[in-house]
Amino acid sequence: MIGKIYNIQSFSTSDGPGIRTVVFFQGCNLRCLWCHNPESWAMHPPVSFIKESCIGCGACANVCNPRVTDSTACTGCGRCAEICFAGALARPCRELGVDALFTLIATDKPYFDNGGGGVTFSGGECMLQPDFLSAMVEKCKANGIHTAIDTAGHVPYEWLARANPDLFLYDIKAASPDTHKALTGVDGLLIWENLARLVEAPFPVHVRIPCIPGANWEEIPAIIKRLKKLGVTKIEPLPYHRLGEGKAAWFNQEARVYEVPSESEMQKIMNEVPL
Repeated sequence: MIGKIYNIQSFSTSDGPGIRTVVFFQGCNLRCLWCHNPESWAMHPPVSFIKESCIGCGACANVCNPRVTDSTACTGCGRCAEICFAGALARPCRELGVDALFTLIATDKPYFDNGGGGVTFSGGECMLQPDFLSAMVEKCKANGIHTAIDTAGHVPYEWLARANPDLFLYDIKAASPDTHKALTGVDGLLIWENLARLVEAPFPVHVRIPCIPGANWEEIPAIIKRLKKLGVTKIEPLPYHRLGEGKAAWFNQEARVYEVPSESEMQKIMNEVPL
């Protein structure tokens, strides 16, 4: 069983309890306008071209035709990235088996044990690889590692229930179907339905809301009201940041730029969140 992974980040303190290792899965079925990780979208992603790192040596032209700078023509074979010593070409996805990925995760287990942490499976949308994800959760839990799944929930409910992590980090981006579709490409009906079922089951669920002026800002009071009605008690508003804006150019995309909310604006939202 093979999983497609585009990044592994150790020592995270913002993706679940304690010190965590975050495993970013390849593939996503939403297209959020503010996405910080466009390299995660395609299940078979093209090689990304980082223009500012290119030294113009032309080595990639020996293995790629047309040039990888045209990402729409890239087959994703990765041969050009393998010979680019300048680091201007990056193949974001790698394939790992369950045992190989667990070996990488397990190196951080002493930190998990000392700090009450664990592993968080994220993305992209990790739930799009349900068999591999379920196997990884089972493997980690069997070895005493706390598991969390960061998901947008736009998948069959059975996939979520079968994954059975210790914690769901559930992303909610809008309350109304029209706004949700305009911002993400899907109406959000399945997302809200799955959240209600997870809470009722009950699974441990921690809901996170990206707070983005100019995008979903006006929706946030309605989101919080709806979450309270469902009985969600753990809600975390996340302020928008600009750390991923430069990535759009890697894939010949136009970056969407939004305002970062002020501390006072975020505090006003926090005052509405149940303790």
